[in-house]
Amino acid sequence: MQADNDTNPSFWRKMSGKGGNPVKVVPRNALIGAIGGFTAILLLAYLSDLTTAAWMMAPFGATSVLAFGLWDAPLSQPRHIIGGHFISTLVGLVCLHLFGSSNEVLAAAVGLSIALMMLTRTTHPPAGADPLVVILSGSGWSFLIAPVLIGSVLIVIVALIMNNLDSKRSYPTFWM
Repeated sequence: MQADNDTNPSFWRKMSGKGGNPVKVVPRNALIGAIGGFTAILLLAYLSDLTTAAWMMAPFGATSVLAFGLWDAPLSQPRHIIGGHFISTLVGLVCLHLFGSSNEVLAAAVGLSIALMMLTRTTHPPAGADPLVVILSGSGWSFLIAPVLIGSVLIVIVALIMNNLDSKRSYPTFWM
């Protein structure tokens, strides 16, 4: 008996791609992206130094890539940045506090976060890491507010300023 994959050669052909890399290199955009990412992360780092809260988390670096490098992409918009981080962190906290920190809980939290972000139209790829951060660090409920909610809002504020300083950019492309 042959596997379905053997009788469906298009399964393997789909993995070959559909052409060349469509990404265009614009040095001006790279510079604005670098300055925006630097500014957002530096502000979060300074907040960490000035307060007792830890304002930095790794997914914010990836969020900065989207907010400043791909500012006009749908998943880079404020709704996605703030909503995606909020929902995924909430899922991570609920799973951690109800079920602990096993491998199965990690996997379920990420899967559930993806589904809920998609269903609420707040998909933000960096936020998919939030449940891992929450569960692996054993975060408390306050993590949802600081660093997640306030930090993601701060990144959006910096993105609003930095992206709109350039006459060729307009951010956001939508709010809701």
